[in-house]
Amino acid sequence: MKKKRSSWIYLVLGMMLFSLITVSALPLVGSVVEGQQFVKNPHEEVITFSQRELGLMAAEASGYQKVLEREPDNDTALNGLLKIRLQEKDIKGAIAPLEKLAKLHPEQTEYGTLLAQAKSQIEDYEGAAAVYNQVLAEHPGDIYALGGITNLYLTQELPERAIALLKQTIKLAQQDDSPTGINQKAVELLLGELYANQSRYGEAIALYDELAQVDPTDFRPLLAKALVLAKKGDSIAAQPVLQKAYIAAPAQYKDQIDQEMERIVKESEVKSQKSQD
Repeated sequence: MKKKRSSWIYLVLGMMLFSLITVSALPLVGSVVEGQQFVKNPHEEVITFSQRELGLMAAEASGYQKVLEREPDNDTALNGLLKIRLQEKDIKGAIAPLEKLAKLHPEQTEYGTLLAQAKSQIEDYEGAAAVYNQVLAEHPGDIYALGGITNLYLTQELPERAIALLKQTIKLAQQDDSPTGINQKAVELLLGELYANQSRYGEAIALYDELAQVDPTDFRPLLAKALVLAKKGDSIAAQPVLQKAYIAAPAQYKDQIDQEMERIVKESEVKSQKSQD
């Protein structure tokens, strides 16, 4: 039986996935790779704490550390300390409790993925890759780990390695004896965003067209295609595709897609005005 995860862990992972996918300039698609609702960019939302709040957090962290001196495997103390370190944006301080939690709960890939992301943030790329690969060895379809290692490869200017990994995962999903837990469509959407990041627009659009043909009711490939068209400067062609995505999308996504439509229309009008001038 899986142990219940803290809701804040999901929030951190959601924000992390968003920050990973923004490298492709397709954040709206990235946030719904698994059909999840849009999350705000953590880099745009700065949370500040008062001196009193910082003092309380420091005291709470000290209390957790004292508990861990007596009980090194205390889950409550480890999670509490981790949460505080992340609130403080103390990435180095978050690594120790993450390493412990990842070791204690290897079945909960969230800890391993966050650990790899933390190592990547402090530029321990070798350590980050090792953790990501460890997660993917047991859970090859983990979208957070796949997104994380993709971003890591891009940071190291190794896009072909990232593309090869995603293609390999897709091929694995297509096998008769494929491991459970691989969401092939999610991986294909991630691959499409990677193509777009590398300005391989033709390959990205071809992949999105294929996905849309397989499942016309899924708005994500349509949304992704529209954003790629807009990114490559074809705002006119993007608008009807985005309208189709709006019609197909569940209610909770329509406002964001509508905002994206407004942005693309404005960009088109500005370009049209400049060409007339």
